[in-house]
Amino acid sequence: MQRAFDSILAALLEELASGRPELSGRRPSVLLAVSGGIDSMCMAELFRCSSVDVGFAIAHCNFSLRGEESDSDEALVEKWADGNGVKFHRVRFDTLAYASGNGLSTEMAARVLRYGWFSELCGQNCYDAVAVAHNANDNVETLFLNLLRGTGIKGISGMKPLSVVPEPASVPEAGRAALIRPLLGFTRKQIEGFMFARKVQYHDDRTNFGTEYRRNKIRNLVFPVLEQINPSFIRTINREMAYFSQVGRIADRYYESHVPSSGDARRIDTVSLMETPEWEYLLYRTLEEYGFSSPVIFSLTELLKSGRTVSGKVFNAEKYRVVTAGRDLIVEEMSGTDSGRALYSGRRRGTLSPAFSDPFADRGETMTVEGPGLYHFNGLSFSVEEARRDSFATLKAPRGTLYFDSAKLPFPFMCRKWEAGDWMVPLGMKGRKKVSDMFTDLKYSLSDKSRAVVILRAGAQQEGGSGCRISAVLGVRSDDGARVRNTTEKITVISIRQDNGTV
Repeated sequence: MQRAFDSILAALLEELASGRPELSGRRPSVLLAVSGGIDSMCMAELFRCSSVDVGFAIAHCNFSLRGEESDSDEALVEKWADGNGVKFHRVRFDTLAYASGNGLSTEMAARVLRYGWFSELCGQNCYDAVAVAHNANDNVETLFLNLLRGTGIKGISGMKPLSVVPEPASVPEAGRAALIRPLLGFTRKQIEGFMFARKVQYHDDRTNFGTEYRRNKIRNLVFPVLEQINPSFIRTINREMAYFSQVGRIADRYYESHVPSSGDARRIDTVSLMETPEWEYLLYRTLEEYGFSSPVIFSLTELLKSGRTVSGKVFNAEKYRVVTAGRDLIVEEMSGTDSGRALYSGRRRGTLSPAFSDPFADRGETMTVEGPGLYHFNGLSFSVEEARRDSFATLKAPRGTLYFDSAKLPFPFMCRKWEAGDWMVPLGMKGRKKVSDMFTDLKYSLSDKSRAVVILRAGAQQEGGSGCRISAVLGVRSDDGARVRNTTEKITVISIRQDNGTV
């Protein structure tokens, strides 16, 4: 493993120097991000024993999340650095306070804090790059996470061995420190074997063995099943990601030849765009650069395919919006006040999901439900959960709760206000029924109707001009086509919640 590592490290440093004339003829210096876990301690040992002429120092972040365990990790890394004569940097963060004060998840807060600090150290100490210990297993985990939240070719191409530090985001990429991943070609089993042979001490983070975090769910629940199917699946998927990366470069050249670059403001002629067979990819690639998520781009794509591009529809990302204007789509940068223009937004896990608003037309607003979580739309708060069919003792849903076969209502699905012509086949019935007639049966007032929210599968369209088939009226009725069957494996549970968070 040492010989292979040295070859990889030498190639990375050579590639780094090719784009940095100031490195020519001098010994490079690298800052190693070392947590005390097996991967980063392995990287430190590989650097120590490397035949490559490279200087390095150690940086350790104590995120104050695991009490004495966090302090023990810090002591371990410091002991290794002192024992090997390696310069040691340390910092302690109040991660939970930072996360709360900035509206971030704990994971994201830790990421922002550590990479921001690494960048500062590089600037203060003239380190040429930051080295992190991402390995082949981490690469596959990231692939699955990207696929689950929606991604383009970049998201399935895997991590890059050489890139730039992602934070601080306020600094242009050209001005950020380099980031290298010299362990990306090694599996965790190879790392474990190396550490066993070298008898290097490391600590196991107990949280890595749980299933609280999404990455851990994939690592501890999904990977064991995949390993039963293909014991070499980590290497197989990493090989495929290398091919995807090549496809991505081909797609980049195709994109550049079909869509000219411009500044922040962009006007897209949809008629000309849709004359290209691959127009959906071109639109995705264009809007992805402005921070639009896959669900929002999907909603816009479906709107264009439907032919109902009425002027004034607005699709929001964090810093940009797309406004429909006749046959054109206009991408605009939003000011601080504009960012709140969307009439309704979805909230999931404490963050605002992108929203679609239509303030100038009668269609109303639409929201994408990307996965389980808490949401708010049209004055209603509701939770979305997913569970195995065999975990339900009874399928009699409480008031305000609806059950669906997850396969018949897959993520992402949509919420919007009801429209004239909407219909469903109510659960247990065979014939279709208009939602307006259902409201009459329920003695809904005009106020009740204005607050009604319907659920429909992504891409649901009118059938023969007779209106749109919906999957449910939130908290009231569900469509028979999405009912739970004997063959159902997973159930999606959608429950209206009161202001205090209870159902």
